[in-house]
Amino acid sequence: MESILPYVIAALALSVVINLIFKRMGVSQIIGYILTGTIVVYLFDLRGMSDSDALELTGEFGIVFLMFTIGLEMSLSKLRLMKKLVFYNGALQVGVSAVLFFLAAHYGFGIGVNSSLIIASALSLSSTAVVLTYLKESKGIYAPYGQRSAGILIFQDIAVIPILIMIGFLSNDGHSLGLVLLETALSAVVVIGLLFVVGRRVMSWLLHFSADSKVEELFMGSVLVIVTGASLLAHYAGFTYSLGAFVAGMIIAETRYLHKVESDIAPFKDLLLGVFFVTVGMKIDLAFLFAHLGEIIALFAGILFIKGAVIHGIIGMGSRSVTGFKTAVTLAQVGEFSFAIFALAEANDLMQSDVVQTLVLAVVLSMVATPFMLAKRRWLQDLLFKEGEIGQRDMTPLETRHNHVVVCGYGVVGQFVAKKLRERGIPHVVVDNNYRHVRRAQRAGEEIYYGDMSKPAILHALHVEEAAAVIITLDNPEKKLLICEALGHFGRKINIAVKVVSLEEKAMLKEFPISFMVDGKEVVADVLVERTMQCSIGDHGR
Repeated sequence: MESILPYVIAALALSVVINLIFKRMGVSQIIGYILTGTIVVYLFDLRGMSDSDALELTGEFGIVFLMFTIGLEMSLSKLRLMKKLVFYNGALQVGVSAVLFFLAAHYGFGIGVNSSLIIASALSLSSTAVVLTYLKESKGIYAPYGQRSAGILIFQDIAVIPILIMIGFLSNDGHSLGLVLLETALSAVVVIGLLFVVGRRVMSWLLHFSADSKVEELFMGSVLVIVTGASLLAHYAGFTYSLGAFVAGMIIAETRYLHKVESDIAPFKDLLLGVFFVTVGMKIDLAFLFAHLGEIIALFAGILFIKGAVIHGIIGMGSRSVTGFKTAVTLAQVGEFSFAIFALAEANDLMQSDVVQTLVLAVVLSMVATPFMLAKRRWLQDLLFKEGEIGQRDMTPLETRHNHVVVCGYGVVGQFVAKKLRERGIPHVVVDNNYRHVRRAQRAGEEIYYGDMSKPAILHALHVEEAAAVIITLDNPEKKLLICEALGHFGRKINIAVKVVSLEEKAMLKEFPISFMVDGKEVVADVLVERTMQCSIGDHGR
């Protein structure tokens, strides 16, 4: 322990100094941590430690806590709403990218089928750590490209499981594919069942009693037990640590402890993510890098081009091309799980060590380049696209807005509401996350913004705390529930009016501080009766 302590102190000191300098230069702290790892390895001749299991495990738990915080933002109800982003966009991205990388590796470079399959699978993944750290810092997670990026990343993390199964199958000729898949399916059912059935109750009980104790340390300890316990359960079943943490986060997202857990876990996540990026820097072999610099840069450029083109094409099919471009730049790099995939493949004699080293350096280079690419994305975006992203208007003018009405949704009812407000001269803004609705509102001359009102950042940008009222005209009951839940944090300070379509929906929303709910069927019934009575009285009078 005493021999390790000087290295730890040196790494901490270096990371602080480097990141303070980089902060002034506007460079991401991710680069600072990676550079720290490289300097420490060569300064103290610790190249043998770069493959240390203990160090790798510590760094991996940085990803575990990051995935846990993602799970906190991706409750089951939200995941259902994002199913297209996760399962359609994600499956297409991973599938098409893997096919293209396989063809390039096998036919372009003459690499064997098994090695090419592993390489293609690893290169199709992006960096959860780099991308989500950037999206959270920049608030891009609430933008259309950020939500698409997050959806694809979730699918990629799920896709790690079959990739690891494939490596196990390729290295074990004695097992049939059917048996491996059956064992995995059974393990998945057991793990998810335990977490959602038993784990949900245990987590709720643990958080409830630790919160009632009024001792912060006990609550924090309970959260750490939940995260590590769920991670270990998933790992023992043959899955990744991070998948268990992600599911645990999704479960806690359905409880009232969501926001406290999220704020308490942040320091652990940031510290362990720093350790992860230091381990990435320790993998950089400078001698091998300079000896094969041309090949590595060419490989790095080819990966970015192929992957970026695939993502741009997939996202561009269902949204604006500029959204596809932003998503492509954000996800073009290769992810941290590729290190584990390459290491496992090399350990099972499925890949040659020089090929692995070349790929690892190309992956590290792509991760190092990503913060710079994201910083310069706006310049390239303005150069390539004359028209900005639909609905992504500057929301700064709303900071001084008072007593305005916020109309959520520009469907049929939303259009009538906005028209009535306009006729009466009542200042209002419209928010919708449907591309066609935004275009229609823009053509009608409405002040509309593209956004999801269930996100706190959007609510603050709209200045809802100073609004005269919020009118929710959406049809989707789950979306209405999420928006009312988000608005509920403001209490009774906001007048909230909601259109409902059933008694069940009324009952579902009654716990929130809603000023009044309007049932379309009841209103129609009242008007029909009133008009009928007026006509009847008129007829009798004659």
